[in-house]
Amino acid sequence: MSLANLPPLREVIQQHDLAARKSLGQNFLLDLNLTSKIARQAGDLTTHDVLEIGPGPGGLTRALLLEGARKVVAIETDDRCLPALAEIAQAASGRLEVLHGDALKLDPLSHLKPPIAVVANLPYNVGTELLVRWLTPGVWPPFWDSLTLMFQREVAQRIVAKPGSKAYGRLAVLSQFRCDAHICFELPPQAFSPPPKVTSAVVHLKALQAPRFNADPKILSEVVARAFNQRRKMLRASLRGLVPNVQELLLSAGIDPQRRAETVSLEEFCRLSELVRAARRT
Repeated sequence: MSLANLPPLREVIQQHDLAARKSLGQNFLLDLNLTSKIARQAGDLTTHDVLEIGPGPGGLTRALLLEGARKVVAIETDDRCLPALAEIAQAASGRLEVLHGDALKLDPLSHLKPPIAVVANLPYNVGTELLVRWLTPGVWPPFWDSLTLMFQREVAQRIVAKPGSKAYGRLAVLSQFRCDAHICFELPPQAFSPPPKVTSAVVHLKALQAPRFNADPKILSEVVARAFNQRRKMLRASLRGLVPNVQELLLSAGIDPQRRAETVSLEEFCRLSELVRAARRT
């Protein structure tokens, strides 16, 4: 059987008794037109291996293969989904490899060859944690060229948020420090089975070859975490203890110590982080 002749996803779910489990953050996207639209947001996949997390019954997996992905490596923790994915693998003539396990624990890199794109309808319960891991590797550029990911709309808005907005926070700084990020489109709850209580959105992040501004990634992450953990406080309070003279450092960075984190730009956070790094060396 070819990929184009695989049975409809609803039949696959019924045949394999794949009722979505809330405990696994599962909401299956059954419209193959929408899965194809998601796959296309990743660009030309014919020269890329693709990493997919949480394929479920394989709707997006099919789309990635049909869009010409060189190879798809799919990580699935739910063993109920493995027979359905095996049927896709058989139809894909060796271009699909399924790894059974927890995406937070498995290292798929030995199964992939660069260039690599990550494309996934991420399970809600692990999506943000996976994104932060991908944004904060020990070495940059990372193993991936781009991330095309589905999140709850609220999370997607946090990724692309600008200073001064309520959505602006640590996730925006980490994402925009090393990536170009934009929201591709939104999906209503009724596009999924079962329908979630929230609207979803697809986000595309393209890795920059070097960070947008000069800063030590670990110190930047620490500064931003402290600042936004107490976002209602002035920076002179939320950053107390970061270094002994934090108020002086804020002034040296051109930042009023009475400002709050949500008003501080990425460039300002990077400038402050470099001053923290220098202060800790002395």
